Amino acid sequence: MADDTYLGLDIGTSAVKAVLVDADQRVQASTGQGYAVDYPRPGWAEQPPSRWWQAVEAAMADLRRQAPVALGKVAGIGLSGQMHGLVLQDARGEVLRPAILWNDARAQAECGELTRRLPRLGEITGIGAMPAFWPAKLAWLARHEPEVMARVRYLLLPKDQVRWQLCGERFTDCCDAAGTQLLDQASRQWSPEVLAACGVDPAWLPGLVEGSVQAGRLCPELARRWGLRKGVVIAGGAGDVAAGALGIGAIDEGSAFLTLGTSSQLFVATPGYRPAPERALHAFAHALPGRWFQMAALLNGASALSWAAGLMGVTIEEALARAEVRGGRPESLLFLPYLNGERTPHDDPAARGVLFGLTPASDVGEVTRAVLSGVGYSLREAMGVIEGAGTPIERLAAMGGGTRSDLWLQLLADILERPLVRYRDSEAGPAFGAARLARLAVSGESPDTVCRTPEVDRVFAPSADAGHHAAHYARFRRLYRVLKPEFSAAMTSPRG
Repeated sequence: MADDTYLGLDIGTSAVKAVLVDADQRVQASTGQGYAVDYPRPGWAEQPPSRWWQAVEAAMADLRRQAPVALGKVAGIGLSGQMHGLVLQDARGEVLRPAILWNDARAQAECGELTRRLPRLGEITGIGAMPAFWPAKLAWLARHEPEVMARVRYLLLPKDQVRWQLCGERFTDCCDAAGTQLLDQASRQWSPEVLAACGVDPAWLPGLVEGSVQAGRLCPELARRWGLRKGVVIAGGAGDVAAGALGIGAIDEGSAFLTLGTSSQLFVATPGYRPAPERALHAFAHALPGRWFQMAALLNGASALSWAAGLMGVTIEEALARAEVRGGRPESLLFLPYLNGERTPHDDPAARGVLFGLTPASDVGEVTRAVLSGVGYSLREAMGVIEGAGTPIERLAAMGGGTRSDLWLQLLADILERPLVRYRDSEAGPAFGAARLARLAVSGESPDTVCRTPEVDRVFAPSADAGHHAAHYARFRRLYRVLKPEFSAAMTSPRG
């Protein structure tokens, strides 16, 4: 109906974000409800799923305060969420332990065992064995927490744990399923070969649907409490990166964008399945039927800037303001942004952040520029991986919280030597894409009609300073190669 609205919920690493979108695809209300990540040991990252649900409740209460009439017209809910997280439920649906997140590196040893057991793993699933994915995590749990594994009856991704609480159904979409590393990407079905190699009972897994179809209806009690109508459709949804792609219309071959969120990604839509696991490049099912994408996944993004600002005792805005006055050219200070290790292209959970070249004259502005450039150099390396796999990139959209900074986007355009496009409301990102999936699930419209490119806010073209980054980028790459053995030694050395 013309007056229907659609709700997008993004279950992110640091917050639940919610947007309420009308039939003309205008945002009527939005909110974000934050929470913490737990790091119980070096290299571990966990969250109790109860935090996600508490944030969902708070987000719905906030939307009801902002726009109660529009909320009452919601016809569909779309879900997106942080990918790769592992939630374990028992037979009653109770969560057995905190979810192990995408940036958890504890299962590195298990990756080698998986590769030996199933050499075709990368060919089937679109990426080689890494600690982020379910097979390695499950192998680690079987070894270190067998009492938990003995009670497992269901495995869910973060957004699908929220779906379970919304409607009592266990489903996931093909895109988020792709990030488990249990999916046969080409057929878009759970892989019997991978399940057998990992000892996973198929009965543990949620039902598979495409992201744009119905996968549940909101339970009546929640509809009453939140002020929604009865029978609201819940769409299959998508992993956050693919949902973000739908939000900016990146669904056709060659559509490319980068994200500056907690982590960073560089994404290119493809019409078919194009695996390149030897390059640590992800080839996954897209959120729409019959479409795929290639993605370079970087474990560090705008979170590096917030970390640096906190360390220096300034706000992010102040750090950026001090960096702005230093001009456009690169400086001698280098930053390796690997605070959480790195995935593409290094597949190195032992890698760590490094500030190199500090002097007594180093100040907040110089450090901030080094952090911004370090993330940019990582993205340039990632772009080389994608183009080396035969997928050219002519220009990129930019999305995520980091896109608020004109300074950063101009710096990235110079480093990548590609135009960067920022769209209006780009910060809505995955939540907006999830709302589009909700609409598709309700209306049955063509994705080409709904997933339109938004209005352009600004285009950042490479400037005269672009050429000055080549030497610094080369030093950046050399610095990682020199330090790589030290990273590994530091991870394996005993701690006092």
